[in-house]
Amino acid sequence: MIYLILSILSSTVIFVTFKLFDRFKINRFHAIVVNYMVAASCGVIAYDGVVIPGEIIIKDWFLYTVALGMLFIVIFNLMAITTQRSGLSVVSVATKMSLVIPIVFGLVYYKESLGILKLTGIILALFAVYFASLKTKKGLKIDKRNLIYPLLVFLGSGIIDTSLKYLEDTHVAENEVAIFSSTIFAAAAVVGVLTLCFQAFRGKFIFQWKNVLGGLFLGIPNYFSVYFLVHALRSDILESSGIFTVNNVAIVMTSTLVGIWLFKEKLMSKNWLGIFLAVISILLVTLNSW
Repeated sequence: MIYLILSILSSTVIFVTFKLFDRFKINRFHAIVVNYMVAASCGVIAYDGVVIPGEIIIKDWFLYTVALGMLFIVIFNLMAITTQRSGLSVVSVATKMSLVIPIVFGLVYYKESLGILKLTGIILALFAVYFASLKTKKGLKIDKRNLIYPLLVFLGSGIIDTSLKYLEDTHVAENEVAIFSSTIFAAAAVVGVLTLCFQAFRGKFIFQWKNVLGGLFLGIPNYFSVYFLVHALRSDILESSGIFTVNNVAIVMTSTLVGIWLFKEKLMSKNWLGIFLAVISILLVTLNSW
């Protein structure tokens, strides 16, 4: 349970960091690239062994981590486009609703259990994510022409979570979790640096130290959110479908509460309903395993 709690807390710190980005006018993409470099470095430091690039390249999971790293960057850009065209609430809902994909994968591929408590908890979790993420009284409004972007965010986020579960179960040894996580971030960092080089070539890159600092503060919790999630998936406290349900819903709930506490955000009755449903869904999913 401790790994799951630490993963949730790490992801909540990521939320706080992104909020501070807005306050200090930090370029998100530039900070994200630095963040991937920092996260990759954390994995190298945490790895209990000598990092030999030649040995990492021949690992069964190496090509998968490269693909995941590239997907990280793609999804980030899609999230930015979605935020610009449809709003932050749409991005939040699309990202967290993607928990459906790894849940279905766990139920079908791993033949995980689906009792009435767990099913009810999963359904309530989806409602919790929706209501907690709403920022306007009118709900979500998406132009049909822009519908493709949140759909791609939904699919991409779900594929990332599902891939993490599959890879840690089939390819990654117990002592390789740190370097496995590090390699994913390193691949994302390489793609990000190449993108920045292209921006610089076109004269659109402006270096600012605050972006580097922002990336440093983001990279550490970002690494541990993945590291602890992988360990949580390896534990016996819940099946993967339960882990992803509790993880995603708890992140939404704690982020919302932190927003009230630190940033004095005002919540609507729908948001409070989302928090209430989140608590109930977590209880139902965890009770199902007892």
